[in-house]
Amino acid sequence: MSFIIDKTIEIKAPASIVWEVITDLAAYPQWNPFCVACSSTLKPGDPIDLTVKLFARPQKQREWIKQHVPGKRLGYSMKPVPLGALSSHRSHEVKSIGNDRTRYASRFELRGWMVPLVRGLMGAKLEAGFAGMTDGIRLRAESLWARRSSRAA
Repeated sequence: MSFIIDKTIEIKAPASIVWEVITDLAAYPQWNPFCVACSSTLKPGDPIDLTVKLFARPQKQREWIKQHVPGKRLGYSMKPVPLGALSSHRSHEVKSIGNDRTRYASRFELRGWMVPLVRGLMGAKLEAGFAGMTDGIRLRAESLWARRSSRAA
């Protein structure tokens, strides 16, 4: 059993700026309505500490960096709940599509026999949260690019 949230968008900014937004974890409170705080070394095997706003009160959680390909892909997962009850994987993928444009793909996958319960309790909030984060990445990257390219002109 799985629950997947996939979001792919085009961003009017170079891939390097989109990647900067994703990996500048200290700046998350400035633009991210879903993950309101985040810290990590981003080194595979190290933790990533997130504060996620699903309900009125943000919740802290710790996940683990599984993949970090600078400028391209970042993936992390929660520690699986025993007996196959629940596991997750989250990824950010960035690809230049030319002319200072980027394709950004966000994926969240939840697996296990507890998925129907989690989806029933939090599915809509997770969908809204990941949509807000994806839109926040787009807005932040496009704003940074607009400022930087106008200064260079």
